[in-house]
Amino acid sequence: MTVRVRSRLLPGTPWWVVLVAVPLPLTALAAVVVLGPASVVDADRLTPATVVPVLVLQGAFCALLVWRARTLPQERVVWGRLALASVVFSAAVVASGVLSLADATRDVAPLPVTWAPVLTFPLVHAGLVRWNRSSGQLADPNDILNGVSAVLAAVALLNIAVTRAGSPLATAPWWELQPLLAQVATGFVLLGTVLSVLGLAAMRHDPRPWLVAAAVGVGLAGDAATVLGGGTPAGWVAVADPAAAALLGLAAALRPARSAPRAADPAASTIGAFVVIAASTVALFIERGPTVAACCAALAIIGAGVRLLMNVRELALLAVTRREALTDELTRAANRRAVLRRVRELADEQVPMALALLDLDKFKEVNDGLGHSAGDQLLRLVAARLQPLLRSGDLLGRLGGDEFAVVAPLEVGARPDEAAAALGRRLSLQLAEPFSVGGMSVHVAASIGVAHRAGGAPLPEDGGSPVELLLQQADTAMYAAKRSGTGVAVYDSTRHAETSRHLVLVEELRTALTTGQLVLHHQPQVDVGTGWVVGVEALVRWQHPVRGLLGPMEFLPLAEVHGLMGALTDEVLRQAVAQAAAWRATGRDLRVSVNLSASNLLDTDLPDRLADLLRGSGVPPEQLVLEVTESVLLGDPERSLAVVGRLADLGVTVSIDDFGTGYSSLSYLRDLPVAELKLDRSFTADLLTDPRTEAIVASTIALAHRLGLRIVAEGVEHAATLAHLARLGCDESQGYLHSPPLPAGQVDAWLDREGTAQQLLRV
Repeated sequence: MTVRVRSRLLPGTPWWVVLVAVPLPLTALAAVVVLGPASVVDADRLTPATVVPVLVLQGAFCALLVWRARTLPQERVVWGRLALASVVFSAAVVASGVLSLADATRDVAPLPVTWAPVLTFPLVHAGLVRWNRSSGQLADPNDILNGVSAVLAAVALLNIAVTRAGSPLATAPWWELQPLLAQVATGFVLLGTVLSVLGLAAMRHDPRPWLVAAAVGVGLAGDAATVLGGGTPAGWVAVADPAAAALLGLAAALRPARSAPRAADPAASTIGAFVVIAASTVALFIERGPTVAACCAALAIIGAGVRLLMNVRELALLAVTRREALTDELTRAANRRAVLRRVRELADEQVPMALALLDLDKFKEVNDGLGHSAGDQLLRLVAARLQPLLRSGDLLGRLGGDEFAVVAPLEVGARPDEAAAALGRRLSLQLAEPFSVGGMSVHVAASIGVAHRAGGAPLPEDGGSPVELLLQQADTAMYAAKRSGTGVAVYDSTRHAETSRHLVLVEELRTALTTGQLVLHHQPQVDVGTGWVVGVEALVRWQHPVRGLLGPMEFLPLAEVHGLMGALTDEVLRQAVAQAAAWRATGRDLRVSVNLSASNLLDTDLPDRLADLLRGSGVPPEQLVLEVTESVLLGDPERSLAVVGRLADLGVTVSIDDFGTGYSSLSYLRDLPVAELKLDRSFTADLLTDPRTEAIVASTIALAHRLGLRIVAEGVEHAATLAHLARLGCDESQGYLHSPPLPAGQVDAWLDREGTAQQLLRV
């Protein structure tokens, strides 16, 4: 048993703590032998000889509590209050000892000791309450009102019981009887408080609450036995207080359990106050005269009533907090939680409604061009502009970012589709006028999708909630409006079913980005003159858990529209650079080419992220090729050229993909730090059959070489095409003639099988 106790002591426990905590029960028993079974109303044994051992025991006990308070910051208040209570009790013992020295005061010598538990109750109760809160809830200082009120109510009931039972204590002076009853009452309240600690899941496997509960229970049993004995306790009662001190001291020496504090629950204190008021009311009904019991009951009702008033204030604050929890902090409109709650309420009440989702077009340009403060101002202005349109029962909310929602109950008898369309048009017209942002006039259009639900509409067949279905339909209509450029679209299942499936695929793609479902296939690039494999193009595939391997055209357009291209490109770059590093580790110096999209070239943070990626992998920048198309550069030429320039400054190779299919190729060759051109497959396919195509290819190759650029022909599928490209001076070839795109492991096997692996090894 000793080993078990020592094993739970905190590391670095001082020797004196072990000497106090472990033998404390034996010391307590020794004190009992010295004191003997003294009665609470008998002062004969209260002499300096009996007081000194008690003070020694109390001093050791107090030192243990102070040590625990100093060494356990998270419970410092708990053990500090218990230590202060121990000091108060020691002072009461000293006072009783001093009063026992003189014959004139010997009769009142026990009073300080008997009143000491009552005086220390606020400190002990506050410590246990704080222990409860530290172990599961934050401190609630107003619980002392409930505690004191509960003690007064218990004292009132005990007075009635003593009087009605005809106990010898009924004739005792009040200054002797009331503290004795108060000891029982305080023990009862303290036991309930510590049992609340045991009710917490985090403390059920911690022995300390059990020890404290046992300590309070032992003390309560001794006090109750004294009351039942008419004021003269049995011999065993003298063991109660020292044993309680021993158990509490042992609890102080043990290691605490880990727990996470949480907010205080006003419901518990409200229930406690109600119980106190009910019990005190019963006492007042029984005691109708101005007795001690009636006074205690009245004071208990007043204390519990004050506690209830404080709870009313807390409930008012809670109502404000709840209202703030449903309000968007920026625009003061409803937030996403409030919008979903309103839709759910109308659906539960079978009220026909329309839900409009508004997404501000090109809001990112306002943020990037004028700053985030201007963007926030614009969002507030949009909310203020839309608010006057709302009718009774309508709700405007901001779902997040630049997306707003309007929930509108439909009038009885109105056609849902027409009412939904009218709502969308009103919202769109309200945003037609420009906004004054940062001293500038800014026009902001919105893509608005509206979905409606009839009052008795059936539940979704897939088991989803009406709220989810309506949101999905409104989202589908909103993206349909964005793609078509019409501004407003009402959901139509016959036209938007495919879009709904696309939205499901988008959500699955979000999951795929973080669960390793995206994989790379690599298509070799071969030096036309030597036949060496000099690089690969990394092409992303989606290993869908249900639909199998999906090609890029099945999900890349969705990623671009729904803002996922940045995360997707980061994942492709990460895998491509990691594979290049793996090949370098085996001696194969293969260039890896990766395609960039339009949104990538508007991402000014991409060069920094790529620099960190290359630095961490050890792959030389020249081993990475970034391919951009002419159409990608057309979206925002100035910004795109700046991002491409920063990428080239890193040392990576910039390649223009699908060269010859755009309209401004020559200007890009002049303005961009390009090192490679990729000839579009449409030219290589007609190279042998169309003289005009051959002339274009030949002139393009010659131009590239004059500019010092490398040229790669895509889509090479026939040996004759490759031979003709060689005669024209093309540098590299890529296509199914050499190999289809393969996983990295199959690329290694292909290199070994084709016999080119040795040519790629470092020498």
